[in-house]
Amino acid sequence: MTITRLPAPPTASAVDAWHAVVTAAHAHDLPAGVPAPGRAETEGKLRHSSVSGHTVHLAATAPDGSYDGVASLLLFTDEANRHTACLDVLAVRPGARRRGVGAALWAAARAELAAEGRTSVSTVLEPGGAGEEFATGLGFENVLPLGWYVQNVRAALDAHPQPPELPEGYAYAQWAGVVPDAHADAFAEAHNAMEDAPNGDRDEQSPRWDADRVRAAAQLIVDRGGVILSSVVLHPAGGNAVAAYTELVLRDPSDVRALQYDTVVAPAHRGRALGRAVKRHMLSMVSAQQPGVREIATTVADDNGPMLAVNEQLGYRRERAAAVFQAKL
Repeated sequence: MTITRLPAPPTASAVDAWHAVVTAAHAHDLPAGVPAPGRAETEGKLRHSSVSGHTVHLAATAPDGSYDGVASLLLFTDEANRHTACLDVLAVRPGARRRGVGAALWAAARAELAAEGRTSVSTVLEPGGAGEEFATGLGFENVLPLGWYVQNVRAALDAHPQPPELPEGYAYAQWAGVVPDAHADAFAEAHNAMEDAPNGDRDEQSPRWDADRVRAAAQLIVDRGGVILSSVVLHPAGGNAVAAYTELVLRDPSDVRALQYDTVVAPAHRGRALGRAVKRHMLSMVSAQQPGVREIATTVADDNGPMLAVNEQLGYRRERAAAVFQAKL
């Protein structure tokens, strides 16, 4: 077994070998109803790094050239998070477990973290599984309990046939892909309202958003082969401010389960049920533009009572537990 960095850009055979590991691990570790990542998603993530930093991809190569395990590190480059990083993936093929593959990948990842001067690293795991046992043995601790919640699109539309009428002075808007220039600055300002979202004891801080960053984040999803939809509530009387927004992502256009990204209501506009309104408006958008989507999945922190209440009203059900685990280095 040899630990190597993936070439940049990765070859087609390297993408295939990587994809074989993550899909095998997914099938072994997660419930059958959770869709596995598609190859387009795998290739997109290997070819295009995050707007938040640069990525290191490591593979444990078997003698026959296949991969026994893989790991991806996201090394943040924004000023507030240069001390920390995210272990985005550490997966071992089920048939290669208990042979030191995971430990070897972690040792290589830790060396990268040390070389970069990082003092902590976080990852998202399913509590109670083999991943938690492995991570806690390395010093990781649960710093933010979460849950995965899933909404059936058809059932939600039947229960709520129309988006709610907005309070006077507000209006819905929507777009696919990159934010239109007319809304870019206001959309970035609304993103900064995420600063008060529950963060547990994580070292990672919410980045500062500007128009260039929101454009780049959406373009990255497109470049990776995915789709991003945005639904917003505008307050035209307040200088066309973005009072609330939600984003939905298909990592592959063929996905039947979409991912709900951020849902945010700006502080000055809270208490008007805009979070529920904008999420219901998104249901109409995804139904019209991506009719193959049957489910929407999202994570919510266990202590985020307001968002849990909104999701319950819209028919989300808890599918499984998750958590952010963090290790000090």
